[in-house]
Amino acid sequence: MSAPLTFPILLERFFTERLIQQKHVSAHTIASYRDTFCPLLRYAQIGLHKGPSQLTLPDLDAALIAAFLDDLQTSRGTSARSRNVRLAAIHSFFRYAALEVPEHSGLIERVLAIPSKRYERAPIAYLTRVESEALLAAPDLSTWLGRRDRTLLLVALQTGLRVSELIGLRWQDVTLETGAHVRCLGKGRKQRCTPLRKEAVSALRAWQREQAQGSSAIVFPSTRGGDSVVTPWPIC
Repeated sequence: MSAPLTFPILLERFFTERLIQQKHVSAHTIASYRDTFCPLLRYAQIGLHKGPSQLTLPDLDAALIAAFLDDLQTSRGTSARSRNVRLAAIHSFFRYAALEVPEHSGLIERVLAIPSKRYERAPIAYLTRVESEALLAAPDLSTWLGRRDRTLLLVALQTGLRVSELIGLRWQDVTLETGAHVRCLGKGRKQRCTPLRKEAVSALRAWQREQAQGSSAIVFPSTRGGDSVVTPWPIC
């Protein structure tokens, strides 16, 4: 007979097996889920006087989860939108738990019944032509860093790629011939292609000649030649 699944083992398997091996989620999603469970475990530790390794699944009942989410908003100033992101991560774990420990189905059902909070969506802001031109004029083109930054900004303005998508671009993902476009693995691990206009194509060609590296090289390297310009999420 196999050993019963304790909460620590269940949580570990959720990250290593469910998220990474089965769903192949992005590193950004892993970080987001981590940033949900770290404060949740600390909250439970303070309230229940139990270390994370001592917690059981029944300890994390609907009442504690709801109190934790309320604490995020009242004590930490978390927005309703961020609260809903944390709740979505918790729901994902409990849906996984429903398959692994069905004996706790009642508790799990009550946690899954915790609703998201409504919030007003702010209108999406955008740059005017004048603002876009001012942004592109800011980098100093007499320097390597300035030429990199202007090319990056131009591609960002034309394609709308996320920061994580921009810094992950490699030359093999960029087509500068007929039907010029960039290809990336975006949110939800969906591959998409975004067309490039002539100005961006010209800038990328000039930047590619300056780099003179292989197709697997990063398009926008760091000043030290590393694989990224910035880190898209905090490391704790």
